[in-house]
Amino acid sequence: THGNFPSFHEWKKDKWAILFSHPADFTPVCTTEIGRLALKYDELSAMDCLVATLSVDPVKSHQEWLQDVVAHCENEIQVKFPIIGDADRSISTAYGMIDPGTSDSQDLPLTIRAVFIVNPENKLMLALNYPACVGRNMDEIVRCVQALQLSYEKSIATPANWPNNHADIPLADGSHTQDFKGSVFLLPTVSEEEAKENYPGYHTCDVPSNIPYLRLVKAEEVK
Repeated sequence: THGNFPSFHEWKKDKWAILFSHPADFTPVCTTEIGRLALKYDELSAMDCLVATLSVDPVKSHQEWLQDVVAHCENEIQVKFPIIGDADRSISTAYGMIDPGTSDSQDLPLTIRAVFIVNPENKLMLALNYPACVGRNMDEIVRCVQALQLSYEKSIATPANWPNNHADIPLADGSHTQDFKGSVFLLPTVSEEEAKENYPGYHTCDVPSNIPYLRLVKAEEVK
């Protein structure tokens, strides 16, 4: 819907990017997904992350359908990202976006709900595949980009439910601290010496094994 571009890699150049496929235009779940993704576009742009979406419908169908997307969304939106028309299914087939469970039984198979997050070196960092009956959570997609970018140049990993993790941690003296809510883990490859030098305020969680592998660092200290 934004004209032709030579290739996905040329279009994204040295940026983070999301490639987001949907099964078909003029379908209910897809209409809400594109609307919610449009609401997150400015936030993703501020993170220097591009967005492109795709389905097997032609571009003309996309352009007509976008009027419905904008009208149905409860917020005022503009769809600022391109929607690729993959009518010959060349892109979706090459990238594994066609559902193998249905493609043999359909003359013109549809794409699954795929999300690919690609880093500036064009490496695929995360792939999510959803069935047609389950709409995606755009907050989770933004969270994934945030987590990937945070760990991109640092030896850290984000815990489950980050950034709402470790809201209350027991300490050795019996007290509790809320200082490490939203913290991240140092990887096991980081030595104790490196941890002390680079993250002097890190906290090691006590566990029955007494193995010091749960080492938390406040997120703001690794940015």
